[in-house]
Amino acid sequence: MDQSENSICVKHRGVLDALSMASPSLIEELLASIPEAVAIANSERVILVNAAFTRIFGYTAEEMAEGSLQSFIIPEERRNEDAQVRKTVDRDGFASLETVRRNKRGDLVNVAVQAGPLVLNGVKAGYVVLFRDIRERKRLEAKLQHDAMHDPLTGLPNRALFMDRLGLAFSRRARRHGLNCGVLFVDLDNFKEINDTLGHAAGDELLMSIAERLRSALRPQDTAARLGGDEFGVLVENIQSIHDAEIIANRIVGAMNRPFKVLGRSVHSGVSVGVAVAGPDQITPELLIRDADYAMYRAKQEGGGRFEVFDKPLQVQVARQQEHERELRRVLDERSFEICYEPIYWLKSGKLEGFESLLHWRRSDGETQSFDGLLSFAEEAGLSVALGQEMLETACRQLRSWSEAYPHANLSLAINLTRRQFFNPDLVSQVKTTLSGSRVNPAKILFEVEENTLNENPDAAAGILYRLVDYGARVAVDNFGSGLAPLNHLARLPIDVLKLDPALTMCAPSEGRQVALLESLIHLGRNLGVEVVAQGIGTREQLDALCRMGCELGQGVQLSPALVAAQAERLVEREYGMVVAGVEQEGRESE
Repeated sequence: MDQSENSICVKHRGVLDALSMASPSLIEELLASIPEAVAIANSERVILVNAAFTRIFGYTAEEMAEGSLQSFIIPEERRNEDAQVRKTVDRDGFASLETVRRNKRGDLVNVAVQAGPLVLNGVKAGYVVLFRDIRERKRLEAKLQHDAMHDPLTGLPNRALFMDRLGLAFSRRARRHGLNCGVLFVDLDNFKEINDTLGHAAGDELLMSIAERLRSALRPQDTAARLGGDEFGVLVENIQSIHDAEIIANRIVGAMNRPFKVLGRSVHSGVSVGVAVAGPDQITPELLIRDADYAMYRAKQEGGGRFEVFDKPLQVQVARQQEHERELRRVLDERSFEICYEPIYWLKSGKLEGFESLLHWRRSDGETQSFDGLLSFAEEAGLSVALGQEMLETACRQLRSWSEAYPHANLSLAINLTRRQFFNPDLVSQVKTTLSGSRVNPAKILFEVEENTLNENPDAAAGILYRLVDYGARVAVDNFGSGLAPLNHLARLPIDVLKLDPALTMCAPSEGRQVALLESLIHLGRNLGVEVVAQGIGTREQLDALCRMGCELGQGVQLSPALVAAQAERLVEREYGMVVAGVEQEGRESE
C-alpha cells in the first residue's frame, strides 16, 4: 500500500473511532457525510448503511437490515477472508485489505475495505466497515499491465510476456512426463518490400492481418506473440513429438500463403518458420528461441514460404552462413569490393557488344572473387540497395569514360537490380539522377531483373519497368526460362532483352525437351524483335550449338571471363582503338 493509501487509512481510523463512541443520531449524520460506503453490523445482521453503500452495492438500508453482510455482499469463496478480517479487528483494533464484493446485480465490485470495532458504552457491539470503490483504478492498472505486456498494434503478447510464458512452460515441462514444449519463429518473407512500395499504413494493416491469421491457426493452449518488427513467436505446449509442432508450422505456412487484402489491394506475403522443440541441449528458453531462429533463417535461405526444423547439422550450416554475413559486413566496411565487367559478344561476328557489370570482392591474398555468394546475405541484411546504388554510379562513370575515349564503340552496359533495389520506391528517381549526373545516354544502360522478381508482384513490376523504359533505358529479364510462366513477360512487359538461364545454355549441345525449349525461345525472341543473350557459355560445343540455333548474343568463360576495369579498358582499346585511329587518318588524308 502506498503513502496515499496509508493516509486514507489513518483518516478512516479516526472516523471509525468516532463512530464507535457516537450516539445513534450522530452516527446517522456521520454516515450521510462520508463519501465511502459504510456498514455498521454485528456477526448476525446489518445495523446501518449509508447512501454511498446503496450507490455502490444497490442494496437499501431496509434491505440490508434483513440479514448480514455475508448473506448479501460477501461472495461464498470470500467467507473465510471476512472471518479473518473480524479476527484481525478483534486482535489489532483495525483491518485493511483490497478485495471484491458482490452487488445486487450479482457483479463483483473491486473495493478497498477498512474495518474497526463498534464500541457502545464501553462494550463492543459489532463492526464498522468502510468500502471504497476502486474499480476504475483496477481497470487502469489492468490496462497498464496489459499494455506493458502486449504489442499495441496487433494486441498479441510482446516479447516480455512471451519469455515469461516460455519460462513457465519450461517449468511445467519438467513435471509433465511425456509432454514437451517448443517454439516456432515466424518471419515475413517480403514485408520490407510491401512497406516500401505501399507505405507504412499498409504495413501496419498487413501485420494486424498476419496476427489474426496466426491466432486462427493455433490451438487454444498455444501462445502467439509479436517479438518485434515483422517477427512473431509461437509457444506450443503439451506436444508429444516434433511432429506435433510440424503440423502447427505447416498450418501457419498454409494460412499465410493466401493473399491478404491491404488498403483494398490483394497482397501476397508468405512466411518462413523455424521449429525447435525443447531437448537436452535447450536447457533455457533463450537457447530454444535461438535454435528456432536458426531454423527460420534456413527456411528463408531456401526461398521462404516454408518451415524448417532445427537439428545439429542445421546449426553448423547456419553458423557458416552467419560467418558469411560477418564477412560481408567486413567487405563493406573495408570497401574491399570492386566492379568487374563480363564482355557480351555478337556471336555471328565476334564483335564486342558491351559488358555486364558484376560485383566482386577482393580477398586478403589480393585475388578477386564473385560476389554472388554474398549477394543473398546483402539482400537479407538490407544492404543491397545502398550497394546497388554505388554499383550503378561506378558503372555509369566507367561507361562515360569509355564513350568519351571511344565514341564509335557504341557500347552498352548491363546492370543487375536485386529484388530490394528493384522494388525500392526511389529506384527510378535515383536512376535519373545518377545517369544525368554521369552524362550517360539512358539507351546504353540495360537493367537486368530476375524473372523470379517479376513473378513476385507482376503489377508493381510492370509499373516500374514502364517508368524505366519511358526514361529511355532498356530492360532485360535475367535468367529467363527459370520461372513458371516466362511467356507472360513477353506478352505484357516492355522487355528489350532476354538473358537465358545458364542451365538452358548448358544443355545446348545435347538433345531433348530442354534443347527444344531453348531453340523455341531463341526463335520466339527473334520473331518478337527481342534480343536474346545466352549466359554461361562455357564450352566450344555450347557456343557452336547456339550459333546454329541463331542465338544473337552470348557471354561466358568460353568467350571471356569477367575483367577488372583496366583489363576491360584494354579490351575496348583492342576492339575499337584501330577504328578510331583509322577514322583520324582518313580525316587527315582528305585534308
